[in-house]
Amino acid sequence: MEAKYLEKLQNVEAEAKNLGKLIEDAQDKLNEPVAKLKNEQERLKYRVNILKRAYEDEVGKDIRHMKNITQMLRLYFTIAVDKAYPGLADFPVTVTPTNNPKFGDYQCNVAPPLFAMLKGKNVGVANPRQIAEAIIREFPKSVDVIEKLEIAGPGFINVFLNVEYLIEETKTVFLHGALPAPNPCKKRVIVDMSSPNVAKEMHVGHLRSTIIGESIARLMEYSGHDVLRLNHVGDWGTQFGMLICLLQDKFKDYLKDAKQLPVSDLQTFYKEAKKLFDEDEDFKKRSYACVVQLQSLNPEYIKAWNLICDVSRKEFSKIYARLDIKNLVERGESFYQKRMESLVKELEAKGLLEDDIPEGGGALQGIRKIMHPPDKSLPLIMVKSDGGFTYDTSDMATAKNRIEEEKAEWIIYVVDAGQGTHFQSVYKCAKRAGIWDPNRVRVDHVGFGVVLGEDKKKFKTRSGDTVKLADLLDEGIKRAGDKLREKGRDKEMTAEEFEAAMTSVAYSCIKYADLSHNRNHEYVFSFDKMLEDKGNTAVYLLYAYTRIKSIARKAGVSLEQLVEYATKSKISLSNPKEHKLMKTILKFPEIIEKCGTELVLHPICELLYDIAVYFSEFYDSCYCIEKDSKTGETKIHMDRLVLCEATANVLKQGFEILAIRPLHRM
Repeated sequence: MEAKYLEKLQNVEAEAKNLGKLIEDAQDKLNEPVAKLKNEQERLKYRVNILKRAYEDEVGKDIRHMKNITQMLRLYFTIAVDKAYPGLADFPVTVTPTNNPKFGDYQCNVAPPLFAMLKGKNVGVANPRQIAEAIIREFPKSVDVIEKLEIAGPGFINVFLNVEYLIEETKTVFLHGALPAPNPCKKRVIVDMSSPNVAKEMHVGHLRSTIIGESIARLMEYSGHDVLRLNHVGDWGTQFGMLICLLQDKFKDYLKDAKQLPVSDLQTFYKEAKKLFDEDEDFKKRSYACVVQLQSLNPEYIKAWNLICDVSRKEFSKIYARLDIKNLVERGESFYQKRMESLVKELEAKGLLEDDIPEGGGALQGIRKIMHPPDKSLPLIMVKSDGGFTYDTSDMATAKNRIEEEKAEWIIYVVDAGQGTHFQSVYKCAKRAGIWDPNRVRVDHVGFGVVLGEDKKKFKTRSGDTVKLADLLDEGIKRAGDKLREKGRDKEMTAEEFEAAMTSVAYSCIKYADLSHNRNHEYVFSFDKMLEDKGNTAVYLLYAYTRIKSIARKAGVSLEQLVEYATKSKISLSNPKEHKLMKTILKFPEIIEKCGTELVLHPICELLYDIAVYFSEFYDSCYCIEKDSKTGETKIHMDRLVLCEATANVLKQGFEILAIRPLHRM
């Protein structure tokens, strides 16, 4: 009986197994069409999104923002490729400006790589030109931005822009300014910038982080993001123990009279405290005791610390006001003290910290706590052997605060290039700890090279000291004043106008000399070169702007009259120089897109310089104010005045992003 039941059991198990196999086979057969349907659904959804965006672009022609021509063309070519060759939703389509008018204004080179891919799939296409022809056949009809499409060479598609479209868009820029398109992907962006140390004066080493950081923040704001500028100042740690100790020794009544400690003395004061700390064991011991009292939040020590911070803060504020740095929120290392404590506890609870004896030390020296990134690269030192925290702890706590408390969706660190490895380690550890999800929060390190002197060495004073930022700005004003006097500008302006011009030229030159270089490279700081009024300099651009703004004034045409004319009249601009200038100013949105993607600023400078050059060519060839030599009558070309003012609007918006203040008179 037992054998009989065993045989039945085996038969049932075999049947069950066969049935399971049939089910699996059926499931596989079912999955195949389901997968195909899902793929088709995704492809159709992709096409719907593209068509929706194209439709929104079409119906949105009355919107006052500047249109991104490159983005529009990419959209249209993507639609055409998708129609001509369905199922290639992920195939990249790029559109680039051309340098030769013979080949149109833009070029789409999608056909050759598409041919190579289709050939690999044995799809019957003879050559890339055949693909280009198919794309053009499926290109959306009645696209008013385009005059014509032509195929050149091995399938390159040349795009010629419609002049009437250019004129209408130029008129929009004149009437409404260089307004950005609404951003459907608005993010909470934090820009970490400047970051001086309390009790030390700002020097040339802070120049690039401050200037680049401000312009990156303005670029993000212009692009529609919610931006928080954070100044991660050094205001905590051992150095404050020694400063408070010396403060107690030298200024017995410091709590009663805060005026005893001007910042010009604070730099010397710091050096004196450091010297004593290094040479006097008793002073060092008392300094450490002060640190303990400070970190224990002893009210008297907190008052001393606040006094030192306030004096520094006032001097920092003067520099920021001079450089037109806006809405910079100070978040010193002290802000993160409690957060560092809780962070270390959290990491210990997760078992992420390891005990480590410093190299060359012994057990008597103490054991520190470290955290390894997932790839076991250079670890972070989270707790020193004396129980104190480090920059690693602070930066990890900073990341946690920005992600969890500030709800950042994009964090941008504007810090010198040498800090790149450090930030990589911090965020690798943050990811390991579950603090940072790279799919949810974008993090970028905007690094930059050092500032060199004209001797091609690190920029310093003749005595070898670090150049103070206040002294650099003062020297810039002096040099700008001398240059303007050479040109006799002081005789043509009021004292107030001359002061404004001198300040604008000085600060603009310093900023533009930095921003016009690729930030990844070092650059030579030269007042002589940056104050030249020819070439790609701030002075040349500022003169171009003031020149443009003076034209309507000389013509006796008010802005209100010009607006009324542009609103009611059909604008006609037929000269090639006019077309070249219009095409250049209308590239502004695509340059903004490039800069926002790559987090660079020099392309904006290059575009502004091109605009100034092409305006000069236009102005020399196309008279805005024309006097008849026979009759003496003056003819005002209102259409060209509209183009002039549109050009000025784009220059002004570019200046705003670069934190440069233009003038109406120079």
